[in-house]
Amino acid sequence: MTDPTALPPMALPARATHRFVEVDGVEVFYRESLPERADAPVLLLLHGFPSASHQFRRLIDNLGRRYRLIAPDYPGFGHTRSPEGFTYSFERLADIVEGFTERLGLTRYALYLFDFGAPVGFRLALRHPGRVTGLVVQNGNAYTEGLSDAAREFTALTPDSPGAEQTILNLFTLAATRAQYEGGTADPTLVAPEGWLLDQYFLDQPGRKEAQLALAYDYKSNIAAYPDWQAWLREHRPPTLITWGTGDPFFPEPGARAYLRDVPAAELHLFPTGHFALEDHLPGMAPLIADFLDRLPS
Repeated sequence: MTDPTALPPMALPARATHRFVEVDGVEVFYRESLPERADAPVLLLLHGFPSASHQFRRLIDNLGRRYRLIAPDYPGFGHTRSPEGFTYSFERLADIVEGFTERLGLTRYALYLFDFGAPVGFRLALRHPGRVTGLVVQNGNAYTEGLSDAAREFTALTPDSPGAEQTILNLFTLAATRAQYEGGTADPTLVAPEGWLLDQYFLDQPGRKEAQLALAYDYKSNIAAYPDWQAWLREHRPPTLITWGTGDPFFPEPGARAYLRDVPAAELHLFPTGHFALEDHLPGMAPLIADFLDRLPS
């Protein structure tokens, strides 16, 4: 029998923990790797819709021995528990994640911006630019050219738009959740079903569809904030790694290339897959992320 302790260190999954921490009445669930070095670089993993911290489980396994990877669930997602009457908006999600970083004493971290993680992360960056060591952008949009026609139509919906509520609710079905994972991929069999099945489980919990409906109507606040985010990028020119699935039906490839206008030195890597690029392209993306983190200022 093979002795697992004899395997190369990076062949073994990282040790990780999961806990809850209270922030402004919200019980925030999070996952955190336990790296071998106490001073390991920190990467704050900000998940997308309709997912949660579990979308980063394999990345944590792969890189968590060398880096401190921290992945919270937002209010309305995953295992996080919100109080009655919580207001679901992207500003409030950022408030809770900001409080979460302060509860954990995080003063320097890189941001992993994916989907909803971009509007949450850019809000954090604008509030605390000195804390951000770099950006890993994976299908996290900050430019109007990064919105597909379908995304433009969807984000323009208001409560007064005819049929708007039903149009949004249709996105919360099992078929739609699965399509978000498999759409744009070259080989859907490389996308494990556990991700979209777990996402749907959380979407079907009491109160979750109402929370997501509110966030869908509020998404236009992010588009209005794009100029501020772009100005922040131009001013601070953070080290930036862009890894992007080119088959994303929501945020197409032009959204990835647009970052180069404001951060010309950004590293751009395109992958022939869809929205959830880590699901089938982790072996290509993880080494890029590791190399990037190794080169960030301590």
